[in-house]
Amino acid sequence: MQHTARARDAGLACGTLPTGELNSIADVPGVRVGHRTLVHGEIRTGVTAVVPHGGNLYREKPMAAVHVLNGFGKSAGLMQVEELGTIETPILLTNTLTVGTCCTALVRHAIEHNSDIGRETATVNPVVFECNDGYLNDIQTLAVTEGDARAALANASSRFDVGSVGAGCGMSTFGFKGGIGTSSRRLDLDGQSFHLGVLVLSNFGRAGDLRLPGGRVVAPPEAERERPATEKGSIIIIAATDIPLSDRQLKRVIRRSGVGLARLGTFWGHGSGDIALGFTTANVLSHDEKAALVDIRILNEDRIDLLFEAMADSTQEAVLDALVAAGTMTGRSGHYRPALTDTLSLIGPVTS
Repeated sequence: MQHTARARDAGLACGTLPTGELNSIADVPGVRVGHRTLVHGEIRTGVTAVVPHGGNLYREKPMAAVHVLNGFGKSAGLMQVEELGTIETPILLTNTLTVGTCCTALVRHAIEHNSDIGRETATVNPVVFECNDGYLNDIQTLAVTEGDARAALANASSRFDVGSVGAGCGMSTFGFKGGIGTSSRRLDLDGQSFHLGVLVLSNFGRAGDLRLPGGRVVAPPEAERERPATEKGSIIIIAATDIPLSDRQLKRVIRRSGVGLARLGTFWGHGSGDIALGFTTANVLSHDEKAALVDIRILNEDRIDLLFEAMADSTQEAVLDALVAAGTMTGRSGHYRPALTDTLSLIGPVTS
């Protein structure tokens, strides 16, 4: 990551569990994130790629689950994840109108590495999530190309930028500039250290509703004059862990992302698309498995509260991470979003 300010630099830590070394989704071994950011003219958009492991994802599929808090969204690939409990491509994040372009890029990428797709074996299920960046970005230009999606995949690394980058370039949160944020928690089980990490594409929340740790409500300048009657926007939450979980357990864990969002002051309005996906790198199913029965390790559910807590805290902090890192932005038709950090500097230090 670049030396961009992050949530903890602004005193916005959440919970008491320890973070991973990077305080990032990439604290889960093998997970990488890449961006392609597009800023020119009135374009403020991009693509973010989350790569669960370094192997062939179509051949070695991590167990996964999806949870929809509010389904005002156009994401792709969720139905098969819900049904089969696995993912088989990297995960792409982008704006609402370029989901199809990113799907095509993922299909081409999978076929390049698996020439039997759709011929000798099954087709492939690309997973693409979206948020509407049309306030700051001229979304009608369909600026994102397959090449941009491929560039995000090629740029994937364990160290990556947050804020107004990749898919987060044109996003807004609680009336401030939003974007990409991340956080993680280190969890000790049976004498071993594991991680749960979260990455968000944050583009939700009504201006004037943001609650910081400790309960203080913060509003951007002019919030009372501009505050909409309804909450619109979306947030995508991607969770990764190296703890062995079943897809049912993953769904239980990622549901707790809603706790973290609620602490921030949102209520998942009618026009909001709020969706979580989680995967584990500890349980991977082979596409070419020959055995009729396979062994899978799962967590003793008497210990699952620890993961619930980690999920809530990491989601809350990841959103604050995006807000702190994003800075200010002027975009389409002169539309402007202020930085949360500028408002915090005017009202004094944060106390938790």
